Amino acid sequence: MLSSNAGPIGIFDSGYGGLTILHGIRQFLPEYDYLYLGDNARAPYGPRSFDVVYEFTRQAVARLFELGCHLVVLGCNTASAKALRTIQQHDLPRLDPERRVLGIIRPTAEVIGSLTRSRHVGVLATEGTIKSESYTLEIQKLHPDIQVTGVACPFWVPLVEYNEADSPGADYFVKKRIDEIMRRDPQIDALILGCTHYPLLMPKILKHLPAGVRVVPQGEYVAESLKRYFERHPQMEQRCSKSATTRYLTTENPDKFKEQAQLFLHEPVEVEKITLG
Repeated sequence: MLSSNAGPIGIFDSGYGGLTILHGIRQFLPEYDYLYLGDNARAPYGPRSFDVVYEFTRQAVARLFELGCHLVVLGCNTASAKALRTIQQHDLPRLDPERRVLGIIRPTAEVIGSLTRSRHVGVLATEGTIKSESYTLEIQKLHPDIQVTGVACPFWVPLVEYNEADSPGADYFVKKRIDEIMRRDPQIDALILGCTHYPLLMPKILKHLPAGVRVVPQGEYVAESLKRYFERHPQMEQRCSKSATTRYLTTENPDKFKEQAQLFLHEPVEVEKITLG
């Protein structure tokens, strides 16, 4: 059994997108300590198989546990879709049954029922998340009357990471996917951004989205869900340290991470390089 001393809340992502989740949580719960780990050297996870995503995510969770985290949030839709359940059911009992790993798909699924009137919802995400059908399964488990349509957006993540989100070229790729999902189901009135990079494309998304369709980014809903989780599990809340600090780890070049983090957080960060596996 690992030490029960209070530690930071771990936030894991395959790359940089989880920084939008971290930002949302910190806005809502600023008093806690956070430890962000980006597996940037092996990103993107979206096109990878279930087995590979699970193994990479398991390694990251184990490392965050070693570094003192009692609670880890998978701030990555692909990891939440492909690895969360197996880690919760198979690995936690072995690693430490007192620790917890949470995903970011269920909080969005929980709230979507109050955000749609037509009961037709769209999901824009990576290929891996769409193929997993995780959003459809979670939403229909909670809201059986909601019809879910998903479309993969393979070029959206590179647009963000190569700092092209504001470029004229981004309009083509954003409009193409929005037109496709609205063509598949014109009754959609709520659109979930099922990838943590996509909020950085928000100006383009709003520009090309039909009037009356609500965009649902995840950060604020994950933060609200985490706050409710702490209210239901005060013993876990007490195991999360509170000094309002954030530490960043990456498996890639720290200088590259610093540069990209500025796009997501609009503040300078210090980052350390680690290896996984």
